Amino acid sequence: MNILCYIYPDMADFELTLLLHRLHQRGCRVLAASEHLEPVTAQSGLRYLPDLTLRDAEQQPLPDALLLPGGPIRPEQNAVCPLVQRMDDAGRLIGAICFAPQFLARAGVLAKHDYTTSCSAEKMAALGLRDFFPRDRMRHARVVEDGHVITAQGFAFVDFAEAVCLKLGVAQPPEVRAWFAPVRGTGGNGTA
Repeated sequence: MNILCYIYPDMADFELTLLLHRLHQRGCRVLAASEHLEPVTAQSGLRYLPDLTLRDAEQQPLPDALLLPGGPIRPEQNAVCPLVQRMDDAGRLIGAICFAPQFLARAGVLAKHDYTTSCSAEKMAALGLRDFFPRDRMRHARVVEDGHVITAQGFAFVDFAEAVCLKLGVAQPPEVRAWFAPVRGTGGNGTA
């Protein structure tokens, strides 16, 4: 299974670390794509090296899933939007957490899918930005799954990881739930 992760400066890398760890453990091929091939520094201070550019990713067969971590709201950051549109048109899994649904909104994907985001209308106003989110599709929930689109609040990164793993079918549901139970403090031994 091929997974593409969009990485960009100031991304909230912790929101995807647990998920990517589990996917890699289950034999998924995880590649990082960015606007360029230079290292990308995340909010944690860690530097990530992209495997390919977004332009190169557009020339390849679509991955099984596209994962987008949260980060700052930057209305001019649209290079990933054509790939998001292609993934949506093909019915491929798109996972976006925290502020990352901004890319789905600007790609037009959220006009036809229910979603959640950590970015409120009030936050957009405080930033002095036009609110490009279709708020009528917004659901106030930790995770929202609508067809092949999974979105989550930033604090719900464990729930998001579980939802994506279940949707991709990387293991049977009881096993997937057991992986994340210790992180939630609900039991399970967490072995892979």
